[in-house]
Amino acid sequence: MTIVTPRTSAQTYASGLPAEVTSFIGRQHEVAAVKRLLAHARMVTLTGPGGVGKTRLALRVATHLRRAFPDGVWLVELAELDNPALLPQAVVAALNIQDHSAQPPMQVLTEHLREQRTLVVLDNCEHVLDESAVMAQTLLCSAPELRILATSRQPLGITSEQMFAVPTLPLPSRESRHGTPSSMADAVRLFADRAAAVRPGFTVTDENRDIVERICRRLDGLPLGIELAVVPLRALSVHQLLDRLDDLFRLLSAGSSTTASRHRTLRALIDWSHGLCTEQERLLWARLSVFTGSLDLEAAEAVCAGDGIARDEIIDLVIGLVEKSVLIREDHRYGVRYRLLDTIRQYGRERLVASGQEEELKRRYRDYYRQLSHEAQAQLFGPAQVKLLTRLRVEHPNLRTALEYCHAEHAGLCIDMASDLLYHWITSSHLSEGRNWLEQGLAHPVGPSEVRARALWACGRLAIIQGDEASAIGLLAESRTLGEQLGLQPVLGYVALYSGMVAIHQGDTASAVRSFEEAVTRHRAGGDPAGEVQALTWLSLAHSFLGDSERAVAAAEESIAICDAHGESWHRAYTMTALGIELWRQGDTRRATALEQESLRVFHALDDSVGIGVTIEVLAWIAASQEEHARTGELLGILRNVWEAIGAPLLGFGHLIRHHDECEVRTRRVLGEQAFRTAVKRGARRSPVEALAYALMEEAPSPGRSDGASLGSPLTPREMEIARLIARGMKNKEIAAALVIAQRTVEGHAEHILRKLGFTSRTQIVGWVAEQARLTGEGPRGGE
Repeated sequence: MTIVTPRTSAQTYASGLPAEVTSFIGRQHEVAAVKRLLAHARMVTLTGPGGVGKTRLALRVATHLRRAFPDGVWLVELAELDNPALLPQAVVAALNIQDHSAQPPMQVLTEHLREQRTLVVLDNCEHVLDESAVMAQTLLCSAPELRILATSRQPLGITSEQMFAVPTLPLPSRESRHGTPSSMADAVRLFADRAAAVRPGFTVTDENRDIVERICRRLDGLPLGIELAVVPLRALSVHQLLDRLDDLFRLLSAGSSTTASRHRTLRALIDWSHGLCTEQERLLWARLSVFTGSLDLEAAEAVCAGDGIARDEIIDLVIGLVEKSVLIREDHRYGVRYRLLDTIRQYGRERLVASGQEEELKRRYRDYYRQLSHEAQAQLFGPAQVKLLTRLRVEHPNLRTALEYCHAEHAGLCIDMASDLLYHWITSSHLSEGRNWLEQGLAHPVGPSEVRARALWACGRLAIIQGDEASAIGLLAESRTLGEQLGLQPVLGYVALYSGMVAIHQGDTASAVRSFEEAVTRHRAGGDPAGEVQALTWLSLAHSFLGDSERAVAAAEESIAICDAHGESWHRAYTMTALGIELWRQGDTRRATALEQESLRVFHALDDSVGIGVTIEVLAWIAASQEEHARTGELLGILRNVWEAIGAPLLGFGHLIRHHDECEVRTRRVLGEQAFRTAVKRGARRSPVEALAYALMEEAPSPGRSDGASLGSPLTPREMEIARLIARGMKNKEIAAALVIAQRTVEGHAEHILRKLGFTSRTQIVGWVAEQARLTGEGPRGGE
């Protein structure tokens, strides 16, 4: 995650255009027309049949307009949303609103967009048409600077809506002959581009131009139709392709350009593509239609193998469907994934229903994602944590659909899976959705069980993060009753842990300490390291709050040792944050800063906005105590954006709010009102990347500013610190211990130092550090 800055978010659409935009052909007139409509209308809906290019046109328009919307251009893909009731939550997630409150998602949206100049692209509204219309009307009424660009097969029907019927691609006129590539009709240009991808070297020539143009006319200039039709060119000539299209469309209305004809044209093209597939490819196509959003090869093998398809055949069949343009291949930083276009998916689902296998595939799909959630929960306390949480985030549309299937069959299945996903709900900022699934399932009594008891404390945890302590108390009380009735020690351990959190938030720190100590004892006895380190972390925070430094440090160090033994990073980062607070309280600002910055890197990697906010808070307190008041002001400006995006300051850590208030009052008093506001504004204007670098002190010093780095040094302050420790003869392990950071982090910094200085050995670093000290007149530093 980047630090969310509402006015300059790195997650806006402008920062990462998909292939649909980069491969865009033609449509200049349509782009200009839609831009003119959006200049005067607050909502424009692009209508037309499937495959006409509504989504690509919308994305191209959004790209052109990104500078006109300083608060962001956002894409909301609704094709992967099967439950209309979850529409507001899907939009909250797509806009990257890191809300952790208990407010209804629709209220979160209206408040977030109220004063923003934003463009929201709602793509594929037709299957949630009524809900999209209500939401769009509500948002437009509450956010006067908002613009909405929607795509749908039919208008949404709200009062402020302007419609634009997306035409098919322009076809060549009967008189156009011997044109240059740049003068080709857009339909012909698309044909040439896609044909060259299928058959390298293919070009439109004087010899084949007439046949290509006839093919494009036969396809009505329908973009998806053209893309599907060129696939057989691997084996056919353009003449043979035209002959087969003539046979295919013999029963269709020749030359008609009506929408109905285009629907039939597209249907016929998909039928034809289906016919070109092998029997096993057709079977896999149908089975893949149960997925929502994208999938990976492992999921395809687990869900779709059997009954005519061997597991080891899946990969070749997937390759075949990609080559036939049925499956779209997508490269992500977390691996290769595949998806079906919505039109192709609907066709496959029809075939699946007709085969009588739909319920069986839905069961396999549900069970696969239940098992994935369970395995992820079991492995999350360990070295695979970041990878697993990233995987769950990209699988969110599928997890949501699997939960719907679970809830439809049995409430117990739903709450069991939703409980397994607790870390996912927290780190991906889907708190409201996770709590909603748990509350839906808990509303159906299934008798006393461990599953229900666990769901109660999981729901209680989400309620605590959202600041809804009243609900949390009731949920935890019922969970405790079941835990005692059934003798469930793990349940009682988590109830004690979360009850302690409620107590510390309410100011009863002594009771909180007793609860945390109980939780430590129960989790230790039950062999649950995840529960134990959470309890130790909060015990450290509580002792620190009470001024018991020795116990605070001891609890934190014990927690870190357990995390290190399991290769765990997320809980370790929270423990380091707690330890950093206590060290700052003791006046050891150097070690405290190192701990907070190390934690910040972990929270950034995991996209944990609450963790990011808490660590930057502590860094601001440290800066204030070191009388770096301008830096403190900038950090407070960054924090305003972070907490505004989340919904409340120090959410889940409310007992620390006094430190925030004292920091702000002190900085304002020292700087004066005008200078304080200037510093805060400067921090708030930093981009997410700049804000992160500033908090980590990894940006280049401003001209005239001295922050401890040597003059003319290409190294960051942290790298300079490590270089000095290397110069003292310390090994990486010793440096890690001295700075309280991971050894692998030191190793990474050491590599950067060597690369930046152009050195090949640590001995050269020793000489360079000595020379820097001579030039600046500084004595030895970094560790004394």
